Amino acid sequence: MEPSVSYQGKIETEEELRSIIGYPSELVKRKVITHIDSHCKDFISRSPFLVISTSDDSGYCDVSPRGDRPGFVLILDESHIVIPERPGNKRSDTLRNILSNPNAGLLFLIPGLGETLRVNGKATLVKDDSLLERMAANGKKPLLGILVEVEECFIHCAKAMIRSGLWRPESWSDKDSLPNASKILADHVKLPGMTEETIKSSLKEDYKTELY
Repeated sequence: MEPSVSYQGKIETEEELRSIIGYPSELVKRKVITHIDSHCKDFISRSPFLVISTSDDSGYCDVSPRGDRPGFVLILDESHIVIPERPGNKRSDTLRNILSNPNAGLLFLIPGLGETLRVNGKATLVKDDSLLERMAANGKKPLLGILVEVEECFIHCAKAMIRSGLWRPESWSDKDSLPNASKILADHVKLPGMTEETIKSSLKEDYKTELY
C-alpha cells in the first residue's frame, strides 16, 4: 500500500541505515545472554510492570501491558518464566497472537530505575493448576498463564527514560489536564446510552471489583 503522506529519503537497506546510525560497540554486542541469570532474576522479581509484544502469523502486531505486585512473574528456572493472565477486557489480542505465532518480546520496568530489562523468547498459553496456584493473588488464581521460553535477556540503557522524564514527578502534567479515558471511549464506541459518565462509572466499578 502506498503511503498517504508525502516524504523523501526512504531508507531501504541496512547498509544505508548503518551509514546513518553507525554500529554497536563491543559492550552492546556482548551484553545479550541466553538465560535468566541471578541479575535478571533479581530484576524480574522487583518489577511490578511489563509490556509484551506479539504478532500473529500475518504480521499483525500488538503491545500490551501486564502489571501486579513485584514478583508477580513466576520464574521457573533459568529458561522459563510464567506471566499470570488476570481478568481483562477479553479482546485477548496477545493470547490470540501467541496461538498462531509464539515469538514474543518483553520489557520489564522498575519504578524509579532508568534501565529496563528486555527478554525475548517463545510463548505458550498454559492452564496447569500447579503453576496457576503459585501465582494466585487476593485468593484467586489467574485465568491462565503465558509461559515464555527465554532465548535472549539484556539490559537496555536509560536514555529514553532520561529524555522522557518518566520517573520525574516534577515533569508530569497536572492530573486534570490528562486525557480523559471515559470521554475517549464514549467518542470512539458511539453506542446508545454509553456516555462519558456511564463509562466512567463502569470503569470505576471494574477497577474496584475485577482486578483479580
